Amino acid sequence: MGCGTLLVIDDEPAITALVRRTAEPCGYKVLATSDPAAFKHHFHHDAPDLICLDLAMPEVDGIELMRFLAAEGCRSKLLIMSGSEPQLLQSALRLGEALGLDVVANIAKPLRIASLRMLLTDLCRGT
Repeated sequence: MGCGTLLVIDDEPAITALVRRTAEPCGYKVLATSDPAAFKHHFHHDAPDLICLDLAMPEVDGIELMRFLAAEGCRSKLLIMSGSEPQLLQSALRLGEALGLDVVANIAKPLRIASLRMLLTDLCRGT
């Protein structure tokens, strides 16, 4: 059973590779990028079911991307990742919700593969 498309943006190739290796066996088609323009292209052309974005990136930060998604009427589920303070993750989650985004989780870095796999599996099952 397919879980839909997961679009992930992170400036660290190791993180996008880890998300891909974890999500694909769960049934997701994964589109991964570190480039904001490519992210926007994939968002418009591939209609992702789930978006996983990093808060802190050099070219554009996750808050800017959340504002972009809100302005575009995004209906995808959203996972927010960050190696920042837990309070920043919580603030970003609240901001996403205030923008009308469907923020389903925030994920602290370093990522824990088992926790990420469980979250992706639950989202695929709709639980």
